[in-house]
Amino acid sequence: MDMTRFVNTFGQYLRQKYAEKVHKVSVNASFTCPNRDGSKGIGGCTFCNNASFSPGSTRAGAISEQIRQAQEKAGARTGAKRFIAYFQSYSNTYGSPEDLKRYYDEALAQPGIIGLAVGTRPDCVSDPVLELLATYQAEGREVWLELGLQSSFDRTLDQINRGHSYSDYVDAVTRAKSFGLKLCTHLIVGLPGEAPEDSLISFDRVTSFGVDAIKIHPLHIVKGTQMARQWRNGQVRELTMESYTDVLAQMILRAPKELLFHRLTGSGERQYLLSPAWAMHKWDVLGMLYQKLEAAAG
Repeated sequence: MDMTRFVNTFGQYLRQKYAEKVHKVSVNASFTCPNRDGSKGIGGCTFCNNASFSPGSTRAGAISEQIRQAQEKAGARTGAKRFIAYFQSYSNTYGSPEDLKRYYDEALAQPGIIGLAVGTRPDCVSDPVLELLATYQAEGREVWLELGLQSSFDRTLDQINRGHSYSDYVDAVTRAKSFGLKLCTHLIVGLPGEAPEDSLISFDRVTSFGVDAIKIHPLHIVKGTQMARQWRNGQVRELTMESYTDVLAQMILRAPKELLFHRLTGSGERQYLLSPAWAMHKWDVLGMLYQKLEAAAG
């Protein structure tokens, strides 16, 4: 199964650019979010339990030590010798530029680190932070700003307690592009109240801005979240693998030629996942997707 026949994968992009495998390692700098600390709300997004997708990244400690341990594990598993420090947990631009620079500098100072991937929210990217990231990029670092949008529909964003609007995303993308930053947008398929067509509309809206990459994830119902309680009460419908791969195949087929896919699916952590069970079987999902792409190709 050669998915690169149909998809420009992030791994393929890195290998072509650096002539070797490059792996992302998660970093937790103990950030929070404005919809957790009370500035915009409390409780966070209804689907969010950071431990469910990156348990290691939720254990804070010295950034240098986090990276060293992650490099050892990833290097042993994949053979990678070069890495991107992925600031993953919560909103990793939600702080003063001075503090952010200290965290980012520490990560970049570690042996084997060639750049940064910074995950954050559209309402947490000030111009001074964008300028800081652009400075690293100008130095030849591999820098990616990852914006968690999830949906382009304000009604959905309100329902899942995102605490920002689609217009916040448009503003963040416009300003980030003015600094020349590479952008990856996160979308979730299967959010409550959304039909498959809604995910395709969000995809089309995002790609129309000329973002460099996309990261797609099926909705996970995980323990310790408001959405888990809603799911138990029958308020959230379970996404099927058939529906997910249908939507994903359509996204790939209509994607701009140069668009990179950082992720096609997500498995979560078994001890946290409540639904859907098929999400744990990544290769089954990719296999079904591949069959649909082959059929479309004739």
